[in-house]
Amino acid sequence: MGLRKVTVVQPLFSRPQKTPMDAKPTTASYSETTHIVLPNDTNLLANLFGGQLLKWLDMSCAISAHRHCHRVTVTAAVNNVSFEVPIKLGDMVTIKAHVSRTFSTSLEIWADVWTENQFTGERIKCNSAIYTFVALDENGKPTKVPEVIPVTEEEKVRFAGALRRRQLRLILAGKMKPEEANELKALFA
Repeated sequence: MGLRKVTVVQPLFSRPQKTPMDAKPTTASYSETTHIVLPNDTNLLANLFGGQLLKWLDMSCAISAHRHCHRVTVTAAVNNVSFEVPIKLGDMVTIKAHVSRTFSTSLEIWADVWTENQFTGERIKCNSAIYTFVALDENGKPTKVPEVIPVTEEEKVRFAGALRRRQLRLILAGKMKPEEANELKALFA
């Protein structure tokens, strides 16, 4: 009998991971994905299902989170999704995502959605979303992430507003008392 080669597959969390804690520019986390809206992606009006867009957004945001911290990351919250313009059957959908701010173990990811008409080439921004991810260590526990440095003016504005968005999310989730939300209180002072 010959020897049989056995391949051992290690669980995702057991791989040694490098996590440099130096701050990184938003450009390090840029993610861009493009999809075409096919018939099985649409509702009875031939518009993209909202759930399909959420799935694509979640994947794009996960890529951005991973690029920033080089860790396994999981979706902690979908903070905001705006469905401003219907996306039609046959449109191409491009999602551009980046880490807009980090906190101790969490990352806020901002994603903008663009549609492109495949016949005219016209591109319009039609949706945006804000997701929160948490980085995990080898044991599946939350772990620290590097800070982010905004690059563009738009990213600086998003960075500045992230703490207020985080406080609001924590209040709505029952994890923070409204009187502890200093950034939010400052808006009304």
